[in-house]
Amino acid sequence: MMKIVIDTNIVISAALSHLGNPAKIINLVRNNEDIQLYYNMVIWAEYKKVLSYVRLNLPKEEQEKALESIQETGIIINPVTSKIPLPDESDRIFYDTAKACNAYLITGNIKHYPTEPFILTPAQFVALFAEN
Repeated sequence: MMKIVIDTNIVISAALSHLGNPAKIINLVRNNEDIQLYYNMVIWAEYKKVLSYVRLNLPKEEQEKALESIQETGIIINPVTSKIPLPDESDRIFYDTAKACNAYLITGNIKHYPTEPFILTPAQFVALFAEN
């Protein structure tokens, strides 16, 4: 079982385009029992807020579809807050959640996080999944 935490940029990219690695990851979450998604209510609130941004012009049903698939397949956890320095404090919850459940953190903003083997780009994760 592969455990994952997905950064908001992955959810948004998948909602905006059904092509590409972010969409592949969301489809894997929805349709593959070998992947377990983790999140918490802070992450959930960020997903919900960003999906509703007017500038993204996402139809309400597309927003709801994205949120439902996360809610239906994900497991909510409450991680302990780390002290590791991060360039953007709002990214800490994703890092801490992945660390707490020993999961991969998948992000399009890899530079926002320290270089650690559990932090992957969407392309890296899709390749790793294909290997397993």
